[in-house]
Amino acid sequence: MDIVIDTSALIAVIVGESERSKIITITTGNTLIGPGSIPWEIGNAFSAMFKQDRITLDDARKGVKIFQSIPLRYVEIDIPNALRLSKEIKMYAYDAYLLDCAIRYKSPLLTLDSKLKTAAQSINIEALEV
Repeated sequence: MDIVIDTSALIAVIVGESERSKIITITTGNTLIGPGSIPWEIGNAFSAMFKQDRITLDDARKGVKIFQSIPLRYVEIDIPNALRLSKEIKMYAYDAYLLDCAIRYKSPLLTLDSKLKTAAQSINIEALEV
């Protein structure tokens, strides 16, 4: 099964947050997919952690190596549809890209972001429980 995974779930795995084991259990044996914006979002997440003094540059470099070892298939998105979703649901385009992927590939969404999960469920996208 394909699973659309978002940055929040990937970061939880990379930095060893409490949800890490559950995410690995859910995703093992499945194909992780997502929009090509995910690497940029990973970089942005690390930069936010710098501002909070949560990680060092060395930690971020190690995190990038871990991220690059995660098998993730980048899929095309329908930008006009994602923008429609963004406007209708009042969300950032990056989140709408994930919803578009879930719709186009008829796949559940794995996220730790409660607002994104609620938005997904509001348009009948299965959101996996972590």
